[in-house]
Amino acid sequence: MGLRIGLGLVVAALSASAVGASPGPDRFREANGLARAGDYPKAIALYGEIAASGTESASLYWNWAQAARARGASGEALWALLRARELDPADSAVLRDLEKVREAANLDPAEIAPQPLAAIARFGRRFRLDLAIVGLLALSLLAHALSRLAGGDRRLAGTAGATSALALVLVSLAVLGSLGRPSGVVVLRNAPLLDAASPTAEAVGALREGEVVPILEASGDYVRIEDSSGARGWALSTDVRRLDAPPGG
Repeated sequence: MGLRIGLGLVVAALSASAVGASPGPDRFREANGLARAGDYPKAIALYGEIAASGTESASLYWNWAQAARARGASGEALWALLRARELDPADSAVLRDLEKVREAANLDPAEIAPQPLAAIARFGRRFRLDLAIVGLLALSLLAHALSRLAGGDRRLAGTAGATSALALVLVSLAVLGSLGRPSGVVVLRNAPLLDAASPTAEAVGALREGEVVPILEASGDYVRIEDSSGARGWALSTDVRRLDAPPGG
């Protein structure tokens, strides 16, 4: 696996320009170089700095995941791949590696996608429903205007009505997707589930590494979550990383 990861990082380094504007590509190449040299902690730290600066991409998180896997941090690797999927739901390399990491962690597919509405949101991003909605509305307006100019042509009026109805369906999907709760991934093995958002809080349980959990609320450096057993409590945001924002976002 180490050889495959190393080769993958070499390939990714050659395409570092996909990350964003300077100085992003230079720092991305530096991080990949650290990973190829086996300095995974420094590579991951630099990937995190790049992401926190706002220079995000699926490629960045894919490389982050490879470094995390090489380090044995399966939860962090899963989080990075899920974050990459959030940014580019159609990236085949991300989806392929996500499945590998899920299987290696003995997680069911449902355990990494507990929020159905989040899947709708990803569907919308993958197929650019925002552009489809604008296009359909424009087509509806054009068909309606042409129908009036043609003295109420029924075919044009039907086209206007059909495109308006389809646009309404897509708008409804977009609204549903926006209603989903934010999720996070447990990136630390046996991360403590706490009874309060406080440094003096007591642990009431332990979380499973790699589990995707809904985030109910946030307070400072803590997030309130619910695990797959239904237990609720607080966890450090460094132990349960959000999927709807970059690290530190």
